[in-house]
Amino acid sequence: MTVRGTFTELDGTSRAALRTASEGFGASFTEAGTFTCDSSLSAFTFRCQVPPPPEGEVADEEAWAAQRATEALEAHGHPHRVLRLAVTDMRGIRIRRKGRSR
Repeated sequence: MTVRGTFTELDGTSRAALRTASEGFGASFTEAGTFTCDSSLSAFTFRCQVPPPPEGEVADEEAWAAQRATEALEAHGHPHRVLRLAVTDMRGIRIRRKGRSR
């Protein structure tokens, strides 16, 4: 999941935590999620990995994944406004390897 948004009313503690986190982790997909931010800490991209639900238990997997990503974002505790959510189902991605025949 990729969540794009803006921060709202960050306090000093949140600003310091975001600066430290964005310097150390980079843009990786983890279950806890990682932030990349602009230098003013106004806009952000939050990336998180959401494991799929048990097969057949959820009717709308995209909505389910969006809810899990939103919960991961909110767990960080930074005030924010979500602008856009993007879902990429990794189960459907095929990797082409160089030098291999089809």
